[in-house]
Amino acid sequence: MERARHHGPAGEHGDSLQDSTREHAVPPQPPGRAEPALELLVHGVGGATPQDMLGDPRTVRITGDETAAVYRRADDADAERRPDGPHAKPVPEAYVWCNLTSGNGSRALWLLLLPFMVVNLAHWMRPTAQDRTRTVRLYGLLVRLVGLSLTVLLVAAACEVALDLTAWQCAGTRACAEKHSWLGFLAPTTSGDGWWSAPGRRLALASVVPAALTGLLWYLSHRTWSAYESQQPLSRRAEPDEETGRTGLGRPGFWYGRRLVARLRAAHTAAGFLTVAAAVGTSAARHDRGSDGPALLDALGRLLDVTLLVGAVVVVWVVCSRGRSENRLDRELDETLTRWLPGGALVLLALTVLYAGWSRPGWESAGRLPGDMTFGAVALGQGLLVVVLGVVAHVLYRTRPDARTAMRGLAGPAVAMLACALGGVMSGGVAQRVADWLDGTRDALVSPPVLLTWQASAIPPLLLVLLALAGWLAARTRLLRHREMRGVELDYPGEAKDTVRTRRIASTRAHAALTDRAPRIVGITSAATLLLGAAALLGAGLTGKAPGEAARGSSAFVQGAAQTAQALGSWLIGLGFLLFVTWGRRAYKDAAARRTIGILWDVGTFWPRAAHPFAPPCYAERAVPDLTWRMDTWTRATGGRLVISGHSQGSVLAAAAAWQLKPAVRRRVALLTYGSPLERLYGRWFPAHFGPAALTSLHREVDCWRNLYRPTDPIGGPVRLPGDCGPQVDREALRDPLAYGRTERHPLPAPVLGHSDYQADPAFDEERERLLARLTPGVPGPRTREDDGPVGPSPHEDPPQGASGRSSA
Repeated sequence: MERARHHGPAGEHGDSLQDSTREHAVPPQPPGRAEPALELLVHGVGGATPQDMLGDPRTVRITGDETAAVYRRADDADAERRPDGPHAKPVPEAYVWCNLTSGNGSRALWLLLLPFMVVNLAHWMRPTAQDRTRTVRLYGLLVRLVGLSLTVLLVAAACEVALDLTAWQCAGTRACAEKHSWLGFLAPTTSGDGWWSAPGRRLALASVVPAALTGLLWYLSHRTWSAYESQQPLSRRAEPDEETGRTGLGRPGFWYGRRLVARLRAAHTAAGFLTVAAAVGTSAARHDRGSDGPALLDALGRLLDVTLLVGAVVVVWVVCSRGRSENRLDRELDETLTRWLPGGALVLLALTVLYAGWSRPGWESAGRLPGDMTFGAVALGQGLLVVVLGVVAHVLYRTRPDARTAMRGLAGPAVAMLACALGGVMSGGVAQRVADWLDGTRDALVSPPVLLTWQASAIPPLLLVLLALAGWLAARTRLLRHREMRGVELDYPGEAKDTVRTRRIASTRAHAALTDRAPRIVGITSAATLLLGAAALLGAGLTGKAPGEAARGSSAFVQGAAQTAQALGSWLIGLGFLLFVTWGRRAYKDAAARRTIGILWDVGTFWPRAAHPFAPPCYAERAVPDLTWRMDTWTRATGGRLVISGHSQGSVLAAAAAWQLKPAVRRRVALLTYGSPLERLYGRWFPAHFGPAALTSLHREVDCWRNLYRPTDPIGGPVRLPGDCGPQVDREALRDPLAYGRTERHPLPAPVLGHSDYQADPAFDEERERLLARLTPGVPGPRTREDDGPVGPSPHEDPPQGASGRSSA
């Protein structure tokens, strides 16, 4: 192992110290000597310092870098050299990975990539399937197409702002151009001698903005691809399905999506450039077909249309032709494709700019560019893809139904619909705000596409649906709190009754249970979004007018409702986009806000980029190989056993790393999880990878698994599995708070801990010591009350409430 930087007391930075690394040769263990043992700690969302995790201000970086590393106490740095000394007991190590997601302020700008992250989640939410390989592939293909449509939508929104609203409408109208002096050189002149005033040249100049946006997305994706997807997992052979737990997380190539992300990045970059080329060139081609200009320009315009169509077909073929390779480490790269596809699209864009900038006397900009047709086609395509995706997900779910699966297998299509809605809010919001800013005269000189106005008008009805859901949740929470009042009293018998204290504890439990209502909320919101989006598309297509104009001639109530929805929706959609930007800017400057956004990415970017290459990178493609390599090399070098202890998201990383180990190594590993979302969130929303079969097989293959949870925890919960080291994997739900009133042990009021500080409960030390004792052969673990009879929830039952939350501690 490596020995590295020594850190001073907590709060001091070790950057000023020099790294000193050297290999420690572990001597062979004499016969009869106890095997060394290791406790590997993995923190959860929000991050932690090695000093806090190890309880010592002096720590040593054993291996790793500034981004993610393994630390030990300074006194334990060479514990393997002294197996019979004071360090013969299990040695604690801390794996710190928080800098993978929230290391610097620039990552707060990833918030603007939220739709891409959400659609990537939809890829992994497919139901558990059996003997449906082609259907599974079709599911992944449909999600990748939805992701491609989001890229086109984002670039089309940039084209709408730069080309249509700014260069075509505002710069082509003197009143608007005079209002904004920086557009003066683009405005048409009475003498007609302005070189940039030609519509084609204005469009060619404005195309720099969406092209630069596409290039920026390519650069960010390539940079993160080099840092994350290039981390190679532990090389090994693929195991039979019965040994990998029927989950892809155990396959050798699962955490190595380098080839697929490179292909998708090339395809999405080319799609972005082709979208810009279409926005610039089709207007010029349409003018050439309807004018008496040179025949050469007409021929070039038709050739451009054909080339754009061929390019679009090639992009779709690249997206559809290949999925993920998980059964092996696919180290190949399609270098020809990844170089020439975006490069060819960029060359076509450059030629299109030259074609559009050709002199065309008499060409004037009037009305709007054909944005309605573009946004309408994208919206229609997204709706159809989501509907087909729902049918495919339902077919997969029927092959192996499970009542615990969120939304009966329709979580993926629902989340994909929400990703499309987020993309629509962002694109419509920026277009609406820019239009209002440019049209300062309020004379309707600049207006966005009609479809975006209809989509904005659908936001107030959607908010009414959300308000109704909020009311329903509030009523359910109030009812559940009333029920939990009795449960709290049963959990603390013999205590003096304190209504305020009881209500606070019951309220915390009731609010923690809201997590289990998330599938219904997501389902209703997604269905309402789909229906309102279809109505907006139909209204824009039939009327060709904004809702307020289309309602003229109707009753006063209909007119008033349409105008109110249009005005309020326009304001809300712009506000929504500004909130995205403001939050990202605040997080760039404010460490606390940056930490909050880092927590969002901790949960949302666990999965590899399989559907969208511009999504924020997957930190697990670095963290899981780190943990796997550490566990495998340590056990191979020492012949010892280890406990991997994970809190919250750290428990998910611990389970994923255990799946990646060889079976012989996996049997030397014990697993301790607390505040774990493995079943409550991941098992329900990602059943194909964390379903009951996968978790059951993981438990059978590791040495032992124990799980701790609280009824006040909104994230963690039981894993609902029978166990070998006791009747259940789950310990009986821990009491929270530890004491109801003031006692000799707790003279001050004990806090309600919820999701944090599981180490404060005596049950944590008990279970930890129990697992560590199992690591030494021949030494029996401590016996607890749970060995005498079954406790905890049985599989596929709801977690216990009220009196069932009593702890044996």
